[in-house]
Amino acid sequence: MFVSILPYQLINGLVLNKINAKQFAKLFLSETALIDVRAPIEYSKGAFPGAINLPILDDSERQKIGHCYKKNGQDAAVALGHELVSGEIKQQRIQAWETLIQQYPDAILYCFRGGMRSKLSQQWLMEAGCKISMVEGGFKALRKFLIEIVDDYSQAQNLMVIGGRTGTGKTRVIHQLKSSLDLEGAANHRGSAFGKQPTPQPSQIDFENNIAIAMLKLKQQNINRIMVEDESKLIGRNALPQNLKKAMSQAELVIVEQTLDERIEVVVDEYVVDLLKHYELINSKLSFYEVFNIYQKTMLDSLQSIKKRIGGDRYKELFQLMKNAMHVHLENNDISQHQNWIRPLLSEYYDKMYDYQLNLNERRVVFRGNREQVFSFLEKK
Repeated sequence: MFVSILPYQLINGLVLNKINAKQFAKLFLSETALIDVRAPIEYSKGAFPGAINLPILDDSERQKIGHCYKKNGQDAAVALGHELVSGEIKQQRIQAWETLIQQYPDAILYCFRGGMRSKLSQQWLMEAGCKISMVEGGFKALRKFLIEIVDDYSQAQNLMVIGGRTGTGKTRVIHQLKSSLDLEGAANHRGSAFGKQPTPQPSQIDFENNIAIAMLKLKQQNINRIMVEDESKLIGRNALPQNLKKAMSQAELVIVEQTLDERIEVVVDEYVVDLLKHYELINSKLSFYEVFNIYQKTMLDSLQSIKKRIGGDRYKELFQLMKNAMHVHLENNDISQHQNWIRPLLSEYYDKMYDYQLNLNERRVVFRGNREQVFSFLEKK
């Protein structure tokens, strides 16, 4: 459990414990269970890994109390809160907290600012004979701490960027390195037009929190040089933190180079074989035919999203090549035809786009090689 806890004295004499800012790093590094007592609408906009939403007020109750506060002031709002959350409703919420604390005895609770909702939740639990600490400053303080971690670590000298054409296996290198930060993993998106995953992306706040906690864990291991994959400003719908993106644009660049045939093989593995398996896993109650249709529609929609960039005529040709490949794949369990649309998409679209960007950043390149060579080079950094 945490040390140096600051006591908070309530009017009724109960001494309630707080977790202060000096302990936030340990809280995240130890992956302590967090009870988020904010309303569900607040939680949906962003929380922390492992945080479980067990609100003291639901969305409707919070809205009513907010209106009351604006119209009649704090005392009236507090009175309404006790009226809305009383009797059986209050007991149900306390019981939900107690059940979770039994499972995670070191759990910590927080609200938005570490104010009345945290204090009341903590007080009710203590009155029921259950001790728990609360976060001083609440969600806002934890969020500020994580933003500062990203800003502190986002210096060009702390980063090395791994670039390369689509299909060179940059992500594979990232996953091999202990000193790496998987930005696409944090965003749950592969970064390209075809990068959508079967599960949704995190909120922007959750994405930034994922990055910060990953950085914090690297810092704990005394890793001062982080390897990241070259990314645009957006990974799907998630935007890279501004300071991190700025540092990445100035950091040294290592380029992975593979032949076109090798790259096609990687794309087939990752965007056909592995991605379809992921869809099957997520939709385990559906038939393979149903899952395949979901996968196929997603891929065709992704191609549609770049129609203007590749031109209408070329889009129609690639669309038909993809449809044919999907048909052969479904009917004959033959994935070989996928290279017929992947090859021109790489050489005519992605390569030209990437080469243009690389030419602008040639001066930053410090090493080039295949995946094995790049891994050996980076492992020594």
